[in-house]
Amino acid sequence: MNCDDYKDLLTAYLDKELTDEQKAGLEEHLKSCESCKGELNEFRKLISITDDIALQEPEDKLWESYWSGGYNRFERGIGWILFGVAAIVLMIYGGFKFVESIVVDPTIGVLLKIGILAMIVGLSILFVSVLRERLFFWKNDRYKDVRR
Repeated sequence: MNCDDYKDLLTAYLDKELTDEQKAGLEEHLKSCESCKGELNEFRKLISITDDIALQEPEDKLWESYWSGGYNRFERGIGWILFGVAAIVLMIYGGFKFVESIVVDPTIGVLLKIGILAMIVGLSILFVSVLRERLFFWKNDRYKDVRR
C-alpha cells in the first residue's frame, strides 16, 4: 500500500472502524511515515475542536420578539390570505367547470345529475362547517401561545 491508501484509512482509524489487520498495517506505516503521522495529528486536532462546538439556540425572548414583530405578522397574514383566496378561486372554478360538464352532458341521466350536485353541495357545506369549527377552536385555544 502507498501513502494515499493509508491516508484514506486515517479517519476510520480515529473512529475505530478498522479491522485488526488494517489497524496493525496502518500503525506500522505511521511509525515510518511523518506525512501520514502529521495528517493523523491534524485530524485529531480537528476532532477536538469540533467536539467542543455546541449548537447555541436563540433565547426564547429573541424568538418571541421575532414572531411578534408587526412586519412578520403582516407578511405572514398577507401570504396566507393570498394563498387562501387563490385556492378558493381555483376550487370554485374547477367545481364550476365540473358541474357544467355534468349538466350539459346529455348521456348523464337527470337523477344522476341531481345526486352528484347534491353530493357536491353537501361536501361544500361540510367543508365550511369543519373550517369554521377549526377556526373557532384555534381562536379559543388557551394553549396556543405556550412555547416549548
